[in-house]
Amino acid sequence: MKTISHSGIAALFFAVLSCPAALVSAHQHDTALGRDALLEVFAWDPKTAEITSEKVADGLYVLFGLGGNIAVSVGSDGVLIVDDQIPELAGKIKSAIKRLGGERIDYIVNTHWHFDHADGNTALGPEGATIVAHSNARKDMAAGGIIDMVIAQYQQPPYPADALPELTFKHDMALHFNGGEIELRHFSPAHTSGDAAVFFHQHNAVHMGDVFNNAGYPFVDVGSGGDVDGLIRFCEQTLNAIDEDTIIIPGHGPVTNYETLGNYVAMVRTVRDRIQAMIDEGLSLDEISAAKPTADFDPIYGPEAASLGFVNRVYTDLSRKQKR
Repeated sequence: MKTISHSGIAALFFAVLSCPAALVSAHQHDTALGRDALLEVFAWDPKTAEITSEKVADGLYVLFGLGGNIAVSVGSDGVLIVDDQIPELAGKIKSAIKRLGGERIDYIVNTHWHFDHADGNTALGPEGATIVAHSNARKDMAAGGIIDMVIAQYQQPPYPADALPELTFKHDMALHFNGGEIELRHFSPAHTSGDAAVFFHQHNAVHMGDVFNNAGYPFVDVGSGGDVDGLIRFCEQTLNAIDEDTIIIPGHGPVTNYETLGNYVAMVRTVRDRIQAMIDEGLSLDEISAAKPTADFDPIYGPEAASLGFVNRVYTDLSRKQKR
């Protein structure tokens, strides 16, 4: 089983689908996976994992490791990070930040509640970092729950009090830090019910969390309030709020640009419309999957097997709405 870097729930979900050994291992679990089993299924080894960095602008960097991309603002006010991966990597993340000129982490912004983006809170929160997130993300962190990745389920435990966001927002808020405004905006339920886009206005950059997966198809976490129509809307409103020169930091995959995000939105909308049309015709999930509604996009977002989970979640979301 291969180790998958620059990835998390969305990217790992599809990597597992395309990795037969991992798929067999995942199906061996009749109940939700615990943490050790999760790391085993996804071949994550924190001991050997490396944290690499990319400079995207003066004072703004991205760290890659195991889990979601971490944005790092370093300056005269200190260090603010967006997402923090898993607690086993906290020491390596802090070392990488020191190499960038930062010291202690002052603020952590979580784009949502999933373990591969926010579990680092359990290591960094007790050290005094102020944690910020959407109010729904905090509720999910406090409650814990099942993350249904279709090929496997993970039981994410509730976060302890010192790992929960201290500051929350419903629609938007701003932090004035390191000489610029860092704006957090929630446009709609999308990947989950509590997603945040984080705009670094001084640098003309935005971190979108898993609303934008630049490593494959998106994962719409229906069980956590995810919504494919909301995901489309969230991306469209982000595009309306930026310009063609904006640096876009996805939840997973390489740092990219306006055009790539625009193509991603067009893909999601097209696949969504195809699946809705087939639901309207009375086709079942198996029949829709067999019709391969993502086939023309698989060369970009595939492999073909990776689309099955995306189709499953979109079908689940749309068919649930139809029953209301």
